[in-house]
Amino acid sequence: MNRRQLGLGAAVSAFASAMGFAAQAQTRDPGAVAFYDGFNDQLARLPATIQPDVRAFYELNGWRPVWTPERLRTLQAAAGRAERHGLSQGDYFDFEALASLPDAAEMRTTAAALGYGRVLAEGRVRPETVEDLWEMQKNRVDLPLGMNDALAQNRLVDWFEGLAPTDIGYSNLSAGYVRYRRLIRDGGWPTFRQGPTIEPDMSDARIPVLIQRLVAEGDLSAADGARLTAMGIVYGAELQAAVRGFQTRHGLVADGRIGTGSQRSLSASAEDRARQIALNLERRRWLKREVAPERIEVNTAAAIMVYWKDGRPVHSNRVVVGSPSNQTPSLEKPFASVVANPPWYVPASIARNEILPRGPGYLASQNMYISNGTVIQRAGPTAALGYVKFELRDSYAIFLHDTPSKAAFNLAMRQRSHGCVRVQGAVDFARLLLSPDPTLLAQFDAAQDSRETKRIQTGREISVRLLYWTAFVDGQGRVAFREDVYERDAKLAEALGIALSLPKAVDDGARVANDVGP
Repeated sequence: MNRRQLGLGAAVSAFASAMGFAAQAQTRDPGAVAFYDGFNDQLARLPATIQPDVRAFYELNGWRPVWTPERLRTLQAAAGRAERHGLSQGDYFDFEALASLPDAAEMRTTAAALGYGRVLAEGRVRPETVEDLWEMQKNRVDLPLGMNDALAQNRLVDWFEGLAPTDIGYSNLSAGYVRYRRLIRDGGWPTFRQGPTIEPDMSDARIPVLIQRLVAEGDLSAADGARLTAMGIVYGAELQAAVRGFQTRHGLVADGRIGTGSQRSLSASAEDRARQIALNLERRRWLKREVAPERIEVNTAAAIMVYWKDGRPVHSNRVVVGSPSNQTPSLEKPFASVVANPPWYVPASIARNEILPRGPGYLASQNMYISNGTVIQRAGPTAALGYVKFELRDSYAIFLHDTPSKAAFNLAMRQRSHGCVRVQGAVDFARLLLSPDPTLLAQFDAAQDSRETKRIQTGREISVRLLYWTAFVDGQGRVAFREDVYERDAKLAEALGIALSLPKAVDDGARVANDVGP
């Protein structure tokens, strides 16, 4: 145990002794009355945002002090787990300061405990303040009731840990954060200097640093790293394979060439990656814990879609999502119908800025016409919506759809639409969603054969969640990162008071000609 831990332990013991004496004194008759008499004065000294929870808590327990020495030690144990959630214990609990204020410590401790619980349960910031459009189901918890019950049942640590998400996505990302913090305490990794592209089989003086960088995050084993380092500065086949793994984990083109995008990702520090994980743990805490066992989740930062059935992932696709200037928002909406061979009713802004200025000849070449002031594109093989549209209810004209622009799915940076989500293999995905009902599937197949426009109800509602996660755990159990294309990490970090310096994404493809789809 280090000196800091000894000092904190002594402070907690002193605080516990003082609080124990206060609790014993105040619980004698007329102890509850004495505590209640000074309650409003102490309450008024707390931040206004926490006062309703503190009042509700003491109302539930009959206006009696609660923080005995044993309970304080349990609270310290709960606070000691803050790092698992990307949080700092010192931001919520200052036991040394509380030990010096015994008269106010009871209520201040309650306020600190409830404040920490609120962060675990709902996050530190309101998502609407850091995203232009965020409409998802929030997590909501009755903290005063929960903490009162947890203290009565002597399960305070378990209660705190249960406030944070307990799904495997959060748990694995939490473990990843702890591992990155350990990396930082051990010195992190050396800075990779950006420069000319490193091509396969070239020699480059940066190879030793590259090897250390790959070993640090587990893209290369320590034994293999030592062996390759001894072989010199040649960028050989084995090291290329490790780099391709790194590139896949960062959503880059996995070609083994260490160009601008790969070098930018390699140059990120361990501290910045840890902070990026912490931001994504915060985003997950915003969300309601219960999710539908059948759902479609689109990670707009990674441009990946995953279909969940019976609570497990059964299908995934690449997608194209909104460009940085036309961002796909964070939404949770029900999906209940597919449209085979859909026409496209062009939004007024796209028509005004990108279609009408090109003149009647362009409209004719794109199979478009104008009706009642609206530009409409007929269904067909080159139609912007492709052969199927997945309709979402009340979604601000955001939906999922097919596309004739297939080449964009091969790009690393797939943020290039007007906000809607283009789905790779969309027709096959529609067939998968309709397959539980052979009649509906037959209707869809018949419409595809005849090229008839037909809306088909799925017979059930499927939740669609559009999420922005720049750090997550992949199928191999590794923390995967994506660059902050929408700059939402930067905005959230600013709101949290976190310094952040992440590499910029590299656009690896020009806009497809005549690609004016949603």
